Amino acid sequence: MMIGIGITWKFLFETPKNGNMNSEKPEYFNLRPEVEKAYGYSHAVRIGNSIKVSGAVSMDDEGGPIAVGDFLQQMKNCYSDLDKVLKHYGCSFNDVVVENVFTTDMPAFLEHAGYRNTIYTNHFPTGTWLEVKGLALPEFLIEIELEAEIPNI
Repeated sequence: MMIGIGITWKFLFETPKNGNMNSEKPEYFNLRPEVEKAYGYSHAVRIGNSIKVSGAVSMDDEGGPIAVGDFLQQMKNCYSDLDKVLKHYGCSFNDVVVENVFTTDMPAFLEHAGYRNTIYTNHFPTGTWLEVKGLALPEFLIEIELEAEIPNI
């Protein structure tokens, strides 16, 4: 009986709430700390080998929209920021497992979707493409969020 109580006690008080004995503390990353603080989010978080990346939009370092009205350039700016986040964690687009795209103009996205072939050269991640009524600022035409897995070395 004492063994059962000891095991239960150990499980209740030493096992992380998610049940994963190998759980690690989240590591947050801010690409534009002042902007992210003002809006109340972190650009990315790493937990173990998993990275969740908030949606990237076409903005300057002060949070203002850039490439207004130019869908392809906004898409390129999003991928440029995402590349910086991935590199911070020692990753590349080859490590991306999920990509979700939000756009206010699906026909424009479909017209320029081929640009993604220059980003994903080995394989495409899973993901969803959604047309939405609006993004954080009306000038933003596209937002891209990612999930990646850090490769085991």
